Amino acid sequence: MQSGDFVRSNVAKIATLFPQCVTERLNKDGKPELAIDFDKLRSELSDEIFGDSEERYQFTWPEKRKASHLANERTTMTLRPCREESVGKDGTPGGFDSENLYIEGDNLDVLKVIRETYLGKVKMIYIDPPYNTGNDFVYNDDFAVSRDEFEAHSGLFDEEGNQTVDPMVRNTESNGRFHTFWLNMIYPRLKVARDILTDDGVIFISIDDREISNITKLCDEIFGNSNFVCQFTWKSKLGKVGTTSTISAVHEYILCYAKNVDLVNFEMIVKQSDGRKENLRQWGVADRREDRPSMWYPITINGITVYPYKDNGTEGRWRVGEEMAKELLASNALVLGNKDGKYNIYRIFPKSESISAYTTLLLDDIGTTAKGAITLKELKLNKIFDFSKPVELIKHFVFLSKDKQGLYLDFFSGSATTAHAVMQLNSEDGGNRRFIMVQLTEETDKDSEARKAGYANICEIGKERIRRAGKKIKEEAGLQGQDLDIGFRVLKLDSSNMEDVYYTPEDFDANNIFSSIDNVKPDRTPLDLLFQVMPELNIELSAKIEEKEVIGKKVFFVDDTYLIATFDMDVNESTITGIAKMKPQYFVMRDASAANDNVLDNFEQIFRHYSPDTIRRVL
Repeated sequence: MQSGDFVRSNVAKIATLFPQCVTERLNKDGKPELAIDFDKLRSELSDEIFGDSEERYQFTWPEKRKASHLANERTTMTLRPCREESVGKDGTPGGFDSENLYIEGDNLDVLKVIRETYLGKVKMIYIDPPYNTGNDFVYNDDFAVSRDEFEAHSGLFDEEGNQTVDPMVRNTESNGRFHTFWLNMIYPRLKVARDILTDDGVIFISIDDREISNITKLCDEIFGNSNFVCQFTWKSKLGKVGTTSTISAVHEYILCYAKNVDLVNFEMIVKQSDGRKENLRQWGVADRREDRPSMWYPITINGITVYPYKDNGTEGRWRVGEEMAKELLASNALVLGNKDGKYNIYRIFPKSESISAYTTLLLDDIGTTAKGAITLKELKLNKIFDFSKPVELIKHFVFLSKDKQGLYLDFFSGSATTAHAVMQLNSEDGGNRRFIMVQLTEETDKDSEARKAGYANICEIGKERIRRAGKKIKEEAGLQGQDLDIGFRVLKLDSSNMEDVYYTPEDFDANNIFSSIDNVKPDRTPLDLLFQVMPELNIELSAKIEEKEVIGKKVFFVDDTYLIATFDMDVNESTITGIAKMKPQYFVMRDASAANDNVLDNFEQIFRHYSPDTIRRVL
């Protein structure tokens, strides 16, 4: 009932390679645990002594170590399903059969909750994180430090308060502290995000000039410099903005990194030409009759005979030989033209497909911020959300990732443009891509048009955008869009479903440990418990869920009989026997669900008899 311990996992990996570097120690709770002897590990990895103070190439900032540890800290948070706000595959309000997810909550905790379930499963990540403009962040990871706190950790002052750095090069409030704050916010999120990418997966990160250098160094560290793919320059605006005399930036950047660049295989961009018309007479170099005498001959079309005379009246030549010209005539590839009373012969090239070269320069034909605004206007959301990336931009990256069945993640979802792009591309090429959108429930301004229209937070806008976009896409697709998934399951981050006694029984004594008859919080539903169990069993949160009755009790069937769970009360041996006969891979029930002690006594025996291979768990 908590996220995986990735620190322990990493220690185990090192123990396999260097067992002599693993030792034991007492943890903060006084319990023994394995730990790494870093002095021994350092000696195994280098034949020279490398001191902590020795100069080296590195990218660091105050609280970086804390931010790194934050990515590995376990969480007991859970995702609670919200049926009433969900949308079915076919767009039905309240439907719960979609394979798409919309998750509300702080993206760091959400990423931790889903990390084990989606480990190595996400084909592409696109994020448009908040740009560092010097404003406050809504993401609170305990890094919102004051100037005094920042200076205490920055090395600007010694223990006695004496300034150690020349004041002319001090990090100012608008520079150092805000860069630190932004880096501490984005660093742990990218660390966790890397884990859930497929081996051939990629991440695209939109950013502007302020943090492009910092996030490049950050990604070099997390993904590895060798896995840098490219830095796209996107023409985001059509022209100069504003009337000031300073230079106006009309571009942004999109960084692309791979988990393993050697495995990445981008889709080629195919473009169709409309068929071009070319004058059959040779122009420019070697265009005289004497240059190629065999290319001087008559061509007759519609009773009119034409020789390749040049515009000045001198004798020229055709581009092709006489036999080739006859073949072109037979295939109707030659037409007669009349320009200023002079006849010419033109060759018509058929429609053809051409492969365009890759480029890191994305011009305005890929969509600008103005196009993003037009899309919102078409959905009647233009006054509700001020800024949105164009669908065409993100659709371009989804297309490049070359997986029509893949999973696509955006954990700074905003107005949910990524979801719109995935659905749009599925409609166009028949794909079955799925999306996961994650967005903090950031409140809208109380005087904003969004609040006046009834949208209390950004999540409400994002969900409504997906509803409207999905409906529009399906209407435009017609019969071809019947199987298109335009829905999404809504999940909301919340505290654990379990009472504190479940996690820390040592904190309760004999007088109060049984003060509550249940270790599950009273406001939690059976569906809540199911969605906390599913990630532990590595079952995707979009898995098919059916509710059936077994011997009078409500039972959940996940992916048919892969997981069977019941959280009803007064469950007896008959229900347990009925479930055991179905031979599920996993079975889960609550301790408090048992009708009496005999049920718990006979529980294991029933399964050993009917389905010994079923993995059983009692909450």
